[in-house]
Amino acid sequence: MPKDSAFPGVPAALRRWRRHRPCFPEAAAMEPPPAPGPERLFDSHRLPSDGFLLLALLLYAPVGLCLLVLRLFLGLHVFLVSCALPDSVLRRFVVRTMCAVLGLVARQEDSGLRDHRVRVLISNHVTPFDHNIVNLLTTCSTPLLNSPPSFVCWSRGFMEMDRRVELVESLKKFCASTRLPPTPLLLFPEEEATNGREGLLRFSSWPFSIQDVVQPLTLQVQRPLVSVTVSDASWVSELLWSLFVPFTVYQVRWLHPVHRQLGEENEEFALRVQQLVAKELGQIGTRLTPSDKAEHMKRQRHPRLRPQPAQSSFPSSPSPSSDVQLTTLAQRVKEVLPHVPLNVIQRDLARTGCVDLTITNLLEGAVAFMPEDVSEGSQSLPSASAPKEIQRETGPGG
Repeated sequence: MPKDSAFPGVPAALRRWRRHRPCFPEAAAMEPPPAPGPERLFDSHRLPSDGFLLLALLLYAPVGLCLLVLRLFLGLHVFLVSCALPDSVLRRFVVRTMCAVLGLVARQEDSGLRDHRVRVLISNHVTPFDHNIVNLLTTCSTPLLNSPPSFVCWSRGFMEMDRRVELVESLKKFCASTRLPPTPLLLFPEEEATNGREGLLRFSSWPFSIQDVVQPLTLQVQRPLVSVTVSDASWVSELLWSLFVPFTVYQVRWLHPVHRQLGEENEEFALRVQQLVAKELGQIGTRLTPSDKAEHMKRQRHPRLRPQPAQSSFPSSPSPSSDVQLTTLAQRVKEVLPHVPLNVIQRDLARTGCVDLTITNLLEGAVAFMPEDVSEGSQSLPSASAPKEIQRETGPGG
């Protein structure tokens, strides 16, 4: 506290207040971290913001362009080989080796946990080629949502389905088939890809209505120089960037199968699996949905639609309970610092949420305000940057 404080009697009142301060840093430290917003789950820029990485990318660009051209021709051969060979261990080994030459490296951990009796596999979603990578490790089929059957659907390795309204029933019949060997389903309950760093989208419940047991797996993707995926990029551009960079590593980790508990609804089952996958990834399971991603992309394309931050003179409307609590805390600060205007106190409390920090900011001059009982000569000044500066102002020429 400054020794030349302009408020006599404040130290004693401040000491009395600190005995009953309502701010508990220990309790705040125990609170769980807030769920990340859509701006942290989706990357909007492909190129790095770091100057050193951007310089390295520019130096690598000629090499990357040569790799891109060569890998395009090699990729055509990979596609023909994958179509010619029947589904087998040999086919997966050959295609996996050729994909490594393309820069797509597939690795797996805890493969012994893979239960071949489970017909539904659940994974987080990072890139448009997640299902292709998992298919290099184990036989599986993935339906393409919201898209009619076509050659592009088949060539990308998706299972062709008739209509979305019959999707769940068709998948139930597919899993109930007795053909050998059984082909499991690989489903992505997030339905949209994220950057794979911060958190998971809310898991849809329909994949958990197919069978009562699922086997989750985690997918982590690493790539040098550029972002792994961009929110508004097409699968074609993602493919070209994958062939341009030196390599992209897909790390698959198998988890134990998860059974539905007695009386557990599909939503509860989905939430439990989501929290399990998020814990294994070291991320947070959010309640964001694909519609939140669409809204985020819309704001990215049209900056005028972004919500503007609340200005000091036009604060956002808080809920009644928070408004009452803010008024109560402001009155307590007002008892300690009666010279400070009430609106200044409320403004800083809304930012800090702590009475102690607000009092400290006001005493140390971190918040500019005009005391309510200054002389007329000082009122001609536009503002006062600190209490001790106000004390030195003795007139217009001071």
